[in-house]
Amino acid sequence: MRKTAAMLAGLLLAAGGTYLVAAPAAQAADCGGTYTIVVGGTGDNDSNAPYWQGNISQRVGYPAQPIGYNARQGVNELNRLIRDHRNACPDQHVKAIGFSLGSAVVHTWVTENWQTIDNVNAVLIADPKRAAGPGNAGAAAHPLVAPVVGAPLAGADNFFGDIPTLTLCTDDIICNIDASSGLPGYLWEGKHGNYNFNVDVYSDDARGQWFNGVYIP
Repeated sequence: MRKTAAMLAGLLLAAGGTYLVAAPAAQAADCGGTYTIVVGGTGDNDSNAPYWQGNISQRVGYPAQPIGYNARQGVNELNRLIRDHRNACPDQHVKAIGFSLGSAVVHTWVTENWQTIDNVNAVLIADPKRAAGPGNAGAAAHPLVAPVVGAPLAGADNFFGDIPTLTLCTDDIICNIDASSGLPGYLWEGKHGNYNFNVDVYSDDARGQWFNGVYIP
């Protein structure tokens, strides 16, 4: 277990770095339906990776490397885009979806902003800040990883206020450090990408969690 965590910390440290990323251009406001905004994982700097599918309204551009400073930039950019759109379309529902590092960005945004916004929900896919239960917490909470990645990426919690939030974690050490697939599952077996990335399958009031194929309200 300690060896796995140490290797994860090393991978995160090696991947660390600071990049300047231009945000994808926002399109003219369309206030119908749901405004769906996505935040990609490590390396997906413009949230335009091919795994995303469905009706996506906005993609968040940020320096998508797993250190706290970069995660903070992602949170700030997500907040700017949501607030700007809310000003343009005050009655439109916002659905924020993140994967892996992007999930930690959405997670942090919800924790920091739930008191000042409504008509929003969040979907966290493979969240490294996922709190324990069931299973262990996500990788960002491990004592060998947290000091490497730094705030606000470090740590785990499930403090989402009154914003409906759905968490998905399936045999994946990023969101459950004790996952049975271990580091091989993450590196070589594709466990970290074994999720549904079609944003349309997640409802505007989705909440609770799917853990290893079992839904827990």
